[in-house]
Amino acid sequence: MINSGKLAGRTLFITGASRGIGKAIALKAARDGANIIIAAKTAQAHPKLPGTIYSAAEEVEKAGGKAHPCIVDVRDEQQVRTAVQEAVAKFGGIDIVVNNASAISLTGTADTDMKRYDLMHSINTRGTFLVSKECLPYLQKSNHAHILNISPPLSMKTKWFAPHVAYTMAKYGMSMCVLGMAGELRDRGIAVNALWPRTAIHTAAIEMLTGPDSASWSRKPEIMADAAYTILCREPKQYTGQFFIDDEVLESAGVKDFTDYACVRENADKLMEDFFLEPRNSPVEEAQPVSTTAASGDAKIPQLFKKIESLLSTEIVSKTQAVYQFNISGDEQGTWFLDLKNGTGACGTGAPPAAADATLTMKSDHFFDMFSGKLKAAPAYMSGKLKISGDFQKALKLEKLMKALKSKL
Repeated sequence: MINSGKLAGRTLFITGASRGIGKAIALKAARDGANIIIAAKTAQAHPKLPGTIYSAAEEVEKAGGKAHPCIVDVRDEQQVRTAVQEAVAKFGGIDIVVNNASAISLTGTADTDMKRYDLMHSINTRGTFLVSKECLPYLQKSNHAHILNISPPLSMKTKWFAPHVAYTMAKYGMSMCVLGMAGELRDRGIAVNALWPRTAIHTAAIEMLTGPDSASWSRKPEIMADAAYTILCREPKQYTGQFFIDDEVLESAGVKDFTDYACVRENADKLMEDFFLEPRNSPVEEAQPVSTTAASGDAKIPQLFKKIESLLSTEIVSKTQAVYQFNISGDEQGTWFLDLKNGTGACGTGAPPAAADATLTMKSDHFFDMFSGKLKAAPAYMSGKLKISGDFQKALKLEKLMKALKSKL
């Protein structure tokens, strides 16, 4: 999407802008000649996550904008207040706030420790509220005031909460800020909206969580940047209280081909849908006979384990070094195990004879789809079809095992 120049001279306060979606939005606005406050925690390079507030600021300057990096932990009221004051002192005000900083833990209730719970709620919900609150006096003085939260549309369906209650609550807290602040600030000419991706977005953080294969089923952060830019260029009084989806925003702006946004062009029509969104063709998909698929998958699971057992070897065991337990629900409920840590390997029904390194819980149809190559472990986990407890990285080693066995199963 070509820049229009509408954000030239505007000042954007973007949280979590040292990498990923936040940085992509910053660079998009910078090409207009905008002023960008890079508000993030990373002042020194992370060993596994590239980018700091300073390297991001350099990129913004090279793209044509002006940048001011600020060390900001959005949980810290004083750090947020200081960064806002620095932004106003340097650029004369604040026109746009992008609440992008977020923490994620896709764990169930029993597996979510309270430290992680507090982290998600402090960054996602409280951080969004705090940053918006501190920027409010200056947004009121702008003639182009926007708050944009990177958060999903609100839906009170159980399926969005059940796999990861704590994360959903924290993320929905950001969306509730949109719902409430849009109504509160409408008469002051301040637009408050949300933006969420249709598909998984490939970032360094997601790659660290799910492995390098995440690129094969994801889009680039640039699709979110182009959608955010489209929203932020609109007149605030005309668009507020909306929960936008990235590809829908771009379609409304005339974009028809999304192939270039895919990390792997060949997979442009095979991308994983993100959380919290119903399929675009949900009436058709919901009408499909799910029970038939489940029955087929369940009937094949015992056969699948027999085939796996015949393929086990010391080589596979030495490469994997993990014991797995599978808790299967659906038409056929049961527990299975796969020992790829001891001897020449073993598998069968029931709990493993040795302690499991990772326990995977899923429905029977999803189980068979995963082992037959139709469903990858990482996307299954990200979409809530697979729950993992124990050693997450060892659980994802199944991805490589499945690739090795796929042609033989």
